[in-house]
Amino acid sequence: MISNTNSILSQRVQDLSESETLKMARMARELRALGHDVISLSLGEPDFDTPQHIKDAAYQALQDGYTKYTPVSGLPELTKAISEKFKRENGLEYKPEQIVVSNGAKQTVYNICQALLNKGDEAVVFSPYWVSYWEIIKLSEGTPIPVYGGVETDFKPTPEQLDAAITTKTKFVIFSSPCNPTGSVFTREELKAYAKVLAKYPHVFVVSDEIYEHINFTHEHVSIGSFPEVKDQTITINGFAKGFAMTGWRLGYMGAPKFIADACNKIQGQVTSGAASFSQKAGAIALTSDMAPTEAMREAFRERRDIVLSLLEEIPGIKCNHPDGAFYVFPDVSSFFGKSYGNETITSADDFCDYVMNHAYVGLVSGSAFGDPNCFRLSYAASEEQLREAIRRMGEVLGRLK
Repeated sequence: MISNTNSILSQRVQDLSESETLKMARMARELRALGHDVISLSLGEPDFDTPQHIKDAAYQALQDGYTKYTPVSGLPELTKAISEKFKRENGLEYKPEQIVVSNGAKQTVYNICQALLNKGDEAVVFSPYWVSYWEIIKLSEGTPIPVYGGVETDFKPTPEQLDAAITTKTKFVIFSSPCNPTGSVFTREELKAYAKVLAKYPHVFVVSDEIYEHINFTHEHVSIGSFPEVKDQTITINGFAKGFAMTGWRLGYMGAPKFIADACNKIQGQVTSGAASFSQKAGAIALTSDMAPTEAMREAFRERRDIVLSLLEEIPGIKCNHPDGAFYVFPDVSSFFGKSYGNETITSADDFCDYVMNHAYVGLVSGSAFGDPNCFRLSYAASEEQLREAIRRMGEVLGRLK
């Protein structure tokens, strides 16, 4: 019997933080097992089914014998469709040989970090950030450098903050738009200002995560790589999980300068090889077919956002921005810090989320996981009935705090 398992495990795995989302999922399971009606608003997953024509394409691919290994960087028909999509929708010039298809956009982030970071290199991370950016940079022996924007600025850092964070050790800057966890969308003018800063540092790449591109309520999605001054410095990440409700299909992709694409292809070839063949065939159909199901999903999310914001505004002490994309709100709840109920005192967003889970049976994710300990993330990828009931319960138990 091994008494000290930490002496066996690698330091890298010991240094990784526990996923706050998985922690809340575990709490939800435990409370459900005790008979409580738990409403989980912690998952970053569309509650819609994959559109039928995409499922049909995968089924047809299986019938046609697409059950074998694929090229590591992706099937030719998919890399071609991605290249054309980048040009048609985003104004980006990536040739098929600059595309790498991966087992989800998360693997794309991992590939990039492994390809670019040496021990001690820095990666500037717009904060609040998607939790895996931080941990994957650490896993790659890089040093994440947060550049923070608060709720007052729609969670967007200034160009001056970005400029001040870049050093000779900086390898890349990474952000998402629309953003997970805040739902913020960077405008053309804001991205232009960032591009002007980055153009001064040709040794620094910009990693633009655009996985929520199609859940954008502003009517304009802008890719930073479309600005000529940073065209050759930009790595663009996207995928199928969010806009096409294909989370379980594990299909993401990137466009990058050729030498970076080749490096990521080399890494992926030793780790997982290519993504599933029939998923890729379906992905090619998704990019070249009717977008009506995606547009309908986006409008449903817009309606839910408006409902959630209106209900949260009725709870004293909760401070929200007005998110223009994704399916999250990221309220500031620092006004509750120091308040108590019985023997429980709220001192952080972690305490806040635990209190709401244990008393209202509503699962949220603490903002500490995303770089902002004053906030929590609520996913409105749930039914209107669930959202209304969850926020009603939250208001009730928060009203008990004194």
